[in-house]
Amino acid sequence: MSKFICLNADVGELPGNEGRALDRAILDVVTRCSIACGGHAGDTETMTSTVSAACDLAVRIGAHPSYPDREGFGRSRMNLSDNDLASTLLAQVRTLQAIASEFNADVAHLKPHGALYNDAAKSEALAEIVVSICLDTKIPELIGPPGSALHHKAQQAGVSFVAEAFADRSYEADGRLTPRTEEGAVITDEARQLDQVFSLVESGSVKARTGERIAVPAQTICLHGDTPGAARSALLLKKALLERGVSIKAQ
Repeated sequence: MSKFICLNADVGELPGNEGRALDRAILDVVTRCSIACGGHAGDTETMTSTVSAACDLAVRIGAHPSYPDREGFGRSRMNLSDNDLASTLLAQVRTLQAIASEFNADVAHLKPHGALYNDAAKSEALAEIVVSICLDTKIPELIGPPGSALHHKAQQAGVSFVAEAFADRSYEADGRLTPRTEEGAVITDEARQLDQVFSLVESGSVKARTGERIAVPAQTICLHGDTPGAARSALLLKKALLERGVSIKAQ
């Protein structure tokens, strides 16, 4: 078994005191966070509070831009031109960078959200746009699915790629995440989440929704903050990994 793993979470997506409390609990477990920066969720207030909490807990900060789809939480593809998409992504990321700079913090990575994550994993054109944002903003790392178009375009551009898998999402036999419209796409059972993470850490593989075992070589594992019971699940996962001799650190 690997002796360490990086845990990351998508945060800054829920408003108010409840959202801040949930993010704080998750940030106490993970070593990287990807902060919503206005496309699907988040505003100046949530970005500021989340950056502040991440700095307090020494969690590496990342940008989590998306299609400008607040109504659909970034889970619907938008009919944007390439130029318009690049423009909105750049504006989202620069907004977060400006807030991070107030805390003398760097935005260390970029991770696209939702439909953009899935679309750019398959489309070289979209992947190139996402990678161009890293280059334009001097963000050195990109998080995404292993073996994807994002992976290949990042390597071509000299952007460090951090391959990601998920604790709380099921996979299809071809390696794609199960669409959220399908039953069983989100894993809420804590025992199943633990089994999936242990499998990823021990063998770099997961059991697909339809039973096949597939390779998912990941350097970081994502915990979704909006999955029911996320804070409790994160704490249980951290405890279980440490008991198995796996340390948790940024990759």
